[in-house]
Amino acid sequence: MQNMVFLPQTKIEFLFKMYNFIVTLYTWLIVVLSFFIFFPFAVIIWILTVLFDKKLKLLHQFSCFWASSYIFTSPFWHVKIIDRSKIRSSDTYVMVCNHQSMLDIVVLYRLFTHFKWVSKKELFKVPIAGWNMTLNRYVAVDRGNKVSHLKMLRECEANLRNGNSVMIFPEGTRSENGEIRIFKEGAFKIALMAKVPILPIVLNGTSDLLPKHGFVFKIRSTIKVKILDPIPYDSFKDSSAKELSEKLKDLMVGNLQQLKQTV
Repeated sequence: MQNMVFLPQTKIEFLFKMYNFIVTLYTWLIVVLSFFIFFPFAVIIWILTVLFDKKLKLLHQFSCFWASSYIFTSPFWHVKIIDRSKIRSSDTYVMVCNHQSMLDIVVLYRLFTHFKWVSKKELFKVPIAGWNMTLNRYVAVDRGNKVSHLKMLRECEANLRNGNSVMIFPEGTRSENGEIRIFKEGAFKIALMAKVPILPIVLNGTSDLLPKHGFVFKIRSTIKVKILDPIPYDSFKDSSAKELSEKLKDLMVGNLQQLKQTV
């Protein structure tokens, strides 16, 4: 015990800050480099496949690989996906997931299943990343604009009828503390309109790595994604969108608490 060396608290805090700085610098460098490496391939894939791949499945799979490369090349992230087999590639879903961090988008691409993102229109204006979203024909929405919201509902319904699942964050924005916020009704209106099942997805751990406010990555963390049982249309066809949003929120809150307790 006499030979043990204890670092002053200030020095420990300094080392943690340096560690976070190095992790952040490394991660954003990888992200920026990936834009210039992967986007030209995305354009080539789009040119070669757009005429016969009406759903743009190949381009979306490439986008999944692109996003997953951040996890493959990072020693700081570990993603654990639970019950992936509950996603049937032959089925079309309204996929709903809780929203903890900007990293959720990267993590959900790791499912490597076909869907169209529903995202705020501002993200489509981000250079390269937004251009790739446009190439994939993801669905943009101007939050707070009723006309844009109705257009989004119609686009989602059309996608579902054409065999494209859609992925939506029903909270509408990222959580401040990692807990699930009140769900908006849009995702559930879409499921009722298109008469398709809802696929709930619960994730945890991204807010520990990258909180809502800020671009500095925190300590390494295991991110867990759990696929819940699909909810068939016949089981909720007589419900309102409001009732559905409340039921799904309660279901996902309970599963989030269980996910936090799993090893």
